[in-house]
Amino acid sequence: MVKVHYFFDPMCGWCYGASSLLGVLADMPEFEVIYHPGGMIPKQVIDPSFRQHILQADKQIALMTKAHFGDAYKARVAGTGDFIVDSYSTTRAFFVGQEMGIKAHVMLAAIQKAHYQDGKHLDELDTLAELAASMGLDKATWNEKMAQSEAKMLSKVEESHRLMGELRVSGYPTMIVERNNQFIRLEHSKYYGKPAEWQDYLAELV
Repeated sequence: MVKVHYFFDPMCGWCYGASSLLGVLADMPEFEVIYHPGGMIPKQVIDPSFRQHILQADKQIALMTKAHFGDAYKARVAGTGDFIVDSYSTTRAFFVGQEMGIKAHVMLAAIQKAHYQDGKHLDELDTLAELAASMGLDKATWNEKMAQSEAKMLSKVEESHRLMGELRVSGYPTMIVERNNQFIRLEHSKYYGKPAEWQDYLAELV
């Protein structure tokens, strides 16, 4: 089995754009995806001027990757209410979902959909609990595990940053194949909107 290191953040727009490519990769039994969360944005209110930059960047992401940004999400970003983004809570949810039996790429996709399509307030733990319940997870168990998840999340983010330094990774998403003690960066951006060609490209690496 070939290892692929995936450097990502749940609140990264380009990672959302790459989600269909990640899904193809994760579903190929020849590959083992190792997830490295970046902790890109500790909980913060996004400044109105930067919100306009986000909307413009999202248009470019949608154009290049064919990813769909929902009206509810766009209304939140463009609206007058606070727009709070939190990579830490969503990364905690990403790991807790896996602990409770959800595949990593499925959990990540659900978080991304809740944010980028449904415009959910994922900085709120109750909203994340509702998402978990909608995926068939027991809410009480979820809340218990979430309450204990911060230390693991911070450790994973620290580990990611260390490895990013070693491999000279400077942004998200980045996918790197590890094979025979060599690290090869995948050119995933060439395959945005081309899942069949992406699968053929990956098959040649096995």
